[in-house]
Amino acid sequence: MTTFVTVVETEGFASAARKLNVSPSVISRVVTELEEHLGVRLLTRTTRVVRMTDAGATFFEDCRRILAEVEAAELSAAGANTTPRGQLTVTAPVLFGKIYITPIVQDYLTRYPSVSMHCWFMDRIVNLVDEGADVAIRIGELPSSSLQAIAVGHVRRVLCASPAYLETHGVPQHPDDLTSHVAIQATGLTPAPEWRFRVDGKPLIMPIQPRLVTTTNDSAIAAAVAGLGMLRVLSYQIAQELANGSLRVVLADYEQATLPVHVVHREGKHANQKVRAFLDLAIETLRTKASLWRA
Repeated sequence: MTTFVTVVETEGFASAARKLNVSPSVISRVVTELEEHLGVRLLTRTTRVVRMTDAGATFFEDCRRILAEVEAAELSAAGANTTPRGQLTVTAPVLFGKIYITPIVQDYLTRYPSVSMHCWFMDRIVNLVDEGADVAIRIGELPSSSLQAIAVGHVRRVLCASPAYLETHGVPQHPDDLTSHVAIQATGLTPAPEWRFRVDGKPLIMPIQPRLVTTTNDSAIAAAVAGLGMLRVLSYQIAQELANGSLRVVLADYEQATLPVHVVHREGKHANQKVRAFLDLAIETLRTKASLWRA
C-alpha cells in the first residue's frame, strides 16, 4: 500500500523509487503483484505518465486512510501521539488566508515546534488529493465528494462604496439605480460583467460596464476606498474597511443568499495528529470570528 500510494503521489515509478530509496524495478514488481493479488488494474502506465483507474482511485483513498490509521496506532503505542510532527499544507483564498488563516498558522507553529507548514493562498480550488494539500478553506456550496467538511460560518456577497463616492453620486435604493453609477470589477470574484441580486424573491442580473477591471481583490478594494466607484465583494474581504468606515454596504435588502464557509480535509474521522490539532485550532478560532465576516 505504501508503494502504491507513493507512486500515485509522486506521479511515477522512478520518482517513487527515489523517495523510497529502492530501484524502479522493485516499485514496478510490487505494484504488479498488488494488482495481481487484487485482480484489478490500479494504474494505467504510459511512457510519459502514470494515471489511476477508477478502481485505483478508490483504492488510493482507502490506502491513505488505512496507512494514516496505522501511523496513528504506532504513534499512540509509542506514546508520541500527543506531539504533532511533520509537514502540513493548508490552502485558502488569498484574502481569507491573509486575514484569518495566517494568525492561526502562527499560533499553531508556536504551539507545535515539530511541525513545518506550507500555506497555499490562491483564489482557485486546490484539489487536495491530486495536489497534496491537507486542509482547505472553501467558501461556497460544496459538491459531493469523499472529503470531510466542517461548517464554520457564512459570508455575504455585498455591494459597497466609500462615503465620499456615495455623497457625490447618491445612495442607490434599488438595483435599477445602478445604471447611473460607476462600477469596479474584480474578475476573480465576478468573472462576468454583471451583478446579481434578489428582488421579491426572484433573481435579478444587472449588466455592468466597469470603469476599472482588475484581477486582484486587494486592488479593487483600494480603488473603492479611494472613491473610484462601487464594488461587489464578499463581506469578509472588507470587514476592516466596514469597521473603520472607509466603505459602506448598499442595497443589503437585495443581496443573494449567504455562502457557507467550510474547513475541508481528506483524512476521515481518524485524522493524524498534526491535522487534527490544526483542525481543532482552526475550527474554534474561525467560529469565534464568524460574526465579523457578515458585518
